Amino acid sequence: MEIFLIRLLQFILAISLLVLLHEGGHMLASKLFGVRVEKFFVFFDLGIGKWSGKLFSFKPKGSDTEYGMGWLPLGGYCKIAGMIDESFDTEQMKKSAQPWEFRSKPKWQQLIIMVAGVTVNFVLALFIYAMVLFAWGEDYVQPRNYTYGMRFNTEAKSLGFRDHDRLIGTEKGDFKSYGGNMLRDLSEARVAYVERGGKRIAIHLPGDINLLNMIKSTPRFTEPFYPLLIDSVAKGSPAEKIGLKKGASILAFNGKKVDSYNAFMDEIGRLSDVMSEAKTPADSMKVRTVRMVIAKAGDSRTDTVTTVLTSDLKIGFYNHDILRDYRNTHVSYSFLESFPAGVTYGWKVLKDYVDDMKYLFTPDGAKSLGGFGAIGSLFPPTWDWHVFWLMTAFLSIILAFMNILPIPALDGGHVFFLLCEIISGRELSENIKLKAEYIGMGLLILLMVVANLNDVLRWVGVM
Repeated sequence: MEIFLIRLLQFILAISLLVLLHEGGHMLASKLFGVRVEKFFVFFDLGIGKWSGKLFSFKPKGSDTEYGMGWLPLGGYCKIAGMIDESFDTEQMKKSAQPWEFRSKPKWQQLIIMVAGVTVNFVLALFIYAMVLFAWGEDYVQPRNYTYGMRFNTEAKSLGFRDHDRLIGTEKGDFKSYGGNMLRDLSEARVAYVERGGKRIAIHLPGDINLLNMIKSTPRFTEPFYPLLIDSVAKGSPAEKIGLKKGASILAFNGKKVDSYNAFMDEIGRLSDVMSEAKTPADSMKVRTVRMVIAKAGDSRTDTVTTVLTSDLKIGFYNHDILRDYRNTHVSYSFLESFPAGVTYGWKVLKDYVDDMKYLFTPDGAKSLGGFGAIGSLFPPTWDWHVFWLMTAFLSIILAFMNILPIPALDGGHVFFLLCEIISGRELSENIKLKAEYIGMGLLILLMVVANLNDVLRWVGVM
């Protein structure tokens, strides 16, 4: 419960900050051009029956703007006088245009007002990345320094990779660190370079490997090779009951050879799949009862033992994190150096995110959509300002990109209509804009329902 609350607090803080600054961008640009802002809300106050949909609101004395928070967490909005927006206020539009209204201003001013929120989010992300690099610098371990190399699945081995290969890079350049960028480079590469047995070897690749499959496959296309090195054992755990201690080894699990911690966790994953089909306590007990071949610390003899795993399929030992033993590279940035580095970092994050959007339109991509639960789970289980700001910057970039898409109800939809009016020299009817706004809001709500339903299905083990 504590972990859930810490993640929830980080999520709420990050989203609230981003929405406030995004809408603040619209409000600042509006006031700059003398446009009245009637409402400034975090989240939408969509009314239900007689309920206004407001969690709270207030209006400072002498101000034209009502500030508040709505209940529907789809972002936020500032109601700009004289335009069709999320408030669907058509009564105002039936009246004669006033000098302080959006519709009375030149198109170039309207355009600046509409892109102001996205601009704030994008600039904010770059600024956060710059400050993170200035405060913490950059730490990474190059895959070529992984002493035990990498572990590869069947697909990767069919292309020529072998377990314990040290990944060096591709024709694009050397790998900086293990992660999504490395996998993305491998998916697009024609040649990958590895170190095997002290020799540099070139492996020819197709150049169009599906990145989503590389990440979602079990086991993954490639991951660091973790030797099974028992570091400690939890008291009262199944591991302690069968005599496992630091330095002991597990050689086989339910009749299958175990040559690494990766292989051990693969077997636990298979048990988890079987457990999801268990219908009775007896079925569950049968799954949890496992047979292992172990070698105790400092003893060459092996024993075959049987034990019962916990209800969540834990055995109760902690494996040594071999990545901590590898040579780490740390790069520090001065205050001035951090800005170009932050821009470069943020631009690459945006580019990679846009490139990966193509997977959204595949069946697996649709299943990978996540709602508030998935986003919240990206935050660390303990409060870590470094990770918090990195996640906030990432969400800011996503918010900027998604908002500029030409979808009605989003900033990009308004920008699209404005550009159509500028090019054609004619005003679009309010009826068209209103219908488009309804369609856009419907699509956003549908997307939110699907994304959060995916979270629920993953939580109950269906997906």
